[in-house]
Amino acid sequence: MTDIAVNSSISDGVPIQPASRPNLDKGFNPLTMIMFFGVLAAGLLYVAYSIYSDIDATGTKVTTLVPYILLFVALLIALGFEFVNGFHDTANAVATVIYTHSLPAEAAVMWSGLFNFLGVLTSSGAVAFGIVSLLPVELILQVGSSAGFAMVFALLIAAIIWNLGTWYFGLPASSSHTLIGSIIGVGVANALMRGRDGTSGVDWSKATEIGYALLLSPLVGFVCAALLLLLLKTVIKNPALYAAPEGHKPPPLWIRGLLVLTCTGVSFAHGSNDGQKGMGLIMLILIGTVPTAYALNRSLPESQVAQFQKTSEAASRVIAAKGAGHSIIGDPRPAVTQYISLHQITEGTFPSLSVLVRDIADQVQRYGSLNKVPAEAVGNTRNDMYLASEAIRFLMKDKESDLSKEDIAILTAYKASLDSATKFIPTWVKVAVAIALGLGTMVGWKRIVITVGEKIGKTHLTYAQGASAELVAAGTIFAADTFGLPVSTTHVLSSGVAGAMAANGSGLQVATIRNLVMAWVLTLPAAILISGSLYVIFARLF
Repeated sequence: MTDIAVNSSISDGVPIQPASRPNLDKGFNPLTMIMFFGVLAAGLLYVAYSIYSDIDATGTKVTTLVPYILLFVALLIALGFEFVNGFHDTANAVATVIYTHSLPAEAAVMWSGLFNFLGVLTSSGAVAFGIVSLLPVELILQVGSSAGFAMVFALLIAAIIWNLGTWYFGLPASSSHTLIGSIIGVGVANALMRGRDGTSGVDWSKATEIGYALLLSPLVGFVCAALLLLLLKTVIKNPALYAAPEGHKPPPLWIRGLLVLTCTGVSFAHGSNDGQKGMGLIMLILIGTVPTAYALNRSLPESQVAQFQKTSEAASRVIAAKGAGHSIIGDPRPAVTQYISLHQITEGTFPSLSVLVRDIADQVQRYGSLNKVPAEAVGNTRNDMYLASEAIRFLMKDKESDLSKEDIAILTAYKASLDSATKFIPTWVKVAVAIALGLGTMVGWKRIVITVGEKIGKTHLTYAQGASAELVAAGTIFAADTFGLPVSTTHVLSSGVAGAMAANGSGLQVATIRNLVMAWVLTLPAAILISGSLYVIFARLF
């Protein structure tokens, strides 16, 4: 074993052993491997049965296997992304408990995997659809086309490639950062291929909002962890909390409990936030391949459908009033789509949207329930609802729309009704992502753990430093989850460790910090370039 740089000292005449590197080389026992593959097999069977049941419930007759083969491949890639995300990101959660000898490495990763699983299952879904809203609207509306599949494959494979590359070199880069870059790359490439300005292929207002969350997360981690450590030193005088482990000796029980608790919080928060990124993309895949079962939320009760009619009428009056004096002839959808793409209000924007809102209300009233919408109309109804929801989202933020507070309240209620019909996540999707993320946590964690545990600070991680970094990471991720923003577990935790080291005067390893910053800077452009190139290739290939 290699000892990490810590000076030994004398306590009551007995030499204190320097903190030792934890045992990271112990393999999983056969029972663990059997459980791993057993859970994997059970998860795949559950997914297959759920898809079969959902399709069978709609009465759809299977005439060709091509869509289902595409669905199978796309789901494998999407769940593969979450699996890689598990061992790439969650290593950050277990590094502190492993390097403080609070838990053995095998127990730590299994414990973290369990709480990642639970975090995914209890997530809200807000982050999932925040990610999806970054994608080009024309590709979302045609997600079942060749261009739609090219989009999904390109951004997921690009994210996997960059995650695996940074993992190989032991760099804690951000999976969130990578996925956002991949989405932007697809949007830019799609716009250029359609002869438009590359900047028109991305919802830059949403990208900026997410970008701020990703940009600020390492700063929040560094500063808050440093301040928390200093606060702990002021409030809690127990010297045991600020000491490095003695040899392989576990910490006192109360410190051990604190560190396991913070590891649990980071793991649960990571699952609740990062797990949602795959959910949104899986829903796009399902909508594109089997729209009859997944384009609309068929489980909505008829009482909500009746409420939808009321919110539709109120919203229609507000929008029609803004478009008074103008009328349109023909299909209103192109004008609404153009507004969503370009964010420029024209004389046709409000009257077109007003007609579209009325059309949606007529469709829902005609069928009486979303569950009764015929198979051939499901895709069109869903696209109309998505268009109206996105247009209203932009109008409520557009200063040129001149909407009053009362108008915004009415449109917000209508948008919520639209979203409840189109933005939903079946339980089996959550379970599948939870299994992929949880199992991924148990594989390949060692490289990132070594970087976080050994290569950020110049001295061994103390109990207080580990607890400070993880408390800040868990709190930041929970806050971001509340606001529907993706945030980087990697950035917050690794920068939190650096902040705690700096506040303690432990010193930082400049080479590692430089590599972390380089990974942080290069992730976005690299992901944009890889995903954009893959999109062009796949679009031509398909």
